[in-house]
Amino acid sequence: MAKDMTLLWGSGSPPCWRVMIVLEEKNLQGYNSKLLSFEKGEHKSAEVMSMNPRGQLPSFKHGSKVLNESYAACMYLESQFKSQGNKLIPDCPAEQAMMYQRMFEGLTLTQKMADVIYYSWKVPEAERHDSAVKRNKENLSTELKLWEEYLQKTSGSFVAGKSFSLADVSVFPGVAYLFRFGLTEERYPQLTAYYNSLKERPSIKASWPPTWLESPQGQDMLKDV
Repeated sequence: MAKDMTLLWGSGSPPCWRVMIVLEEKNLQGYNSKLLSFEKGEHKSAEVMSMNPRGQLPSFKHGSKVLNESYAACMYLESQFKSQGNKLIPDCPAEQAMMYQRMFEGLTLTQKMADVIYYSWKVPEAERHDSAVKRNKENLSTELKLWEEYLQKTSGSFVAGKSFSLADVSVFPGVAYLFRFGLTEERYPQLTAYYNSLKERPSIKASWPPTWLESPQGQDMLKDV
C-alpha cells in the first residue's frame, strides 16, 4: 500500500515532519520518499510544482490523490488506515473534541513562533522595527504560557488527553523547532518535559530531521523568550 505513496519533503520542516510521523504511526513505511533542499530552492522545482503549484513542502501523493496541506494529509491517512497501526483519533467524544481543539490551536502556536523566528528573513531591513520584534516575542511568550497550562492539566505526557493523537502529531514538531531555536528549558518546564518524553517515541525518532542529526547544535534566537 505504501508503495503507492510519494512524499517530497524538507528536513526540519514541521509540516513535513507531521506527515512523516503519521506514516510511521500507521505502519506505512516503504513509501517513496524524496528529501529536497530548501537552501537550493528545490521546493520550487518542476517536480514539486507539478504536485503543488504553491511550490511548498510537503507534497504528498497517494495513487492519484494529492494532499499538500500537512493537516489534510494527516487526517486523510488516519481516515484511510484507521485500523492499521496506532489509532490517532480517540473514540470518546470528549477526548476527540479536545484533540481537534488542540490540533488546530497548534496552528496559532506555529504562527506566533514563525513571527519571531522568520521576522528578519521575511521583513526587509528598512521595514524592521524593534517594537515589532519585542511585540512578537511577547506574543509568543504568552502563547507558550498557555501551552504550559494545557500540559499541566494533562500531566504533560500528551497535549490532548491520555494517549498520543493527531494533536501531538500536529504540535510536537513545532515544540521541537522551538527548542532547536534556543527556547529556555528552565522557563518552560511543562513543554520541556513534553518534548523530552515524545522525542523518544519510535515514530518521532525514525523521522527525526536528518540535518538536525548532522548538526545537533541549534540556534539561540529564542533564549530570551
